[in-house]
Amino acid sequence: MMRKTGTEMEKKNNYPPENLIRLNKFLANNTNFARRKIDEFIDQARVTVNHKVVTEQGMQVNPDSDDIRLDGEKIREKTKKLYIILNKPAGIITSTDDEKNRETVVDLINIKEKIFPVGRLDYDTTGLLLLTNDGDFANKLMHPKYKVTKTYVVKLSKPLDEKHKAKLMSGIRLEGRMTAPCKIVFTNKNDFETVAISLIEGRNRQVRKMFEHFGYFVRKLHRSAYGHVTLGNLAPGQWAKLSVEEVNRFFK
Repeated sequence: MMRKTGTEMEKKNNYPPENLIRLNKFLANNTNFARRKIDEFIDQARVTVNHKVVTEQGMQVNPDSDDIRLDGEKIREKTKKLYIILNKPAGIITSTDDEKNRETVVDLINIKEKIFPVGRLDYDTTGLLLLTNDGDFANKLMHPKYKVTKTYVVKLSKPLDEKHKAKLMSGIRLEGRMTAPCKIVFTNKNDFETVAISLIEGRNRQVRKMFEHFGYFVRKLHRSAYGHVTLGNLAPGQWAKLSVEEVNRFFK
């Protein structure tokens, strides 16, 4: 998939998802009034949505497409939501800052808005990393119940035995609990040291520990996909904004 890199894009970010939120919560989040006061305003018919008076406090609105007004003044979100894909190089910290002043993934993205990584990739692990300022989106992506698959290409220290491959796919006991079933395939029919593994979990150093459980050392680890999103033509260190369609597809 061809992507414009972050340095190539000049358009203002307008790629938030189709996020529904309660009307009173949206107004409380984006005004200086408490939600109880907002409820009073709604009861007093001082709030309109798409130019129609609303008196239902629990109404769901879409801040991206609905015209929401209080006393005739249009209310906008204080912070525009950002969704960014980065091709993380090796030797970069997955954090917003580092006490040792090492370069972080946030340093690679030259925008003024504050963002944070969704999950993490180890210092030497490369590949696809998502960053955002949307906490709800990040929490959903990392929660196993949403079953968002992460795919890694793994270079092992020796050929993977078929019996170990089968056991890893069905689940093994790791640090006191079973891993969820996963998918493992050889990326080349003549190369049994390189595999692609797809899993929905995200425990600390899980992929490395799974293979180490059977005596394999992970020489290289690269995340190639997160759900349906891939790196496309992004070179190491480059980033791009996700389209609204790409963000929406995560939970469909």
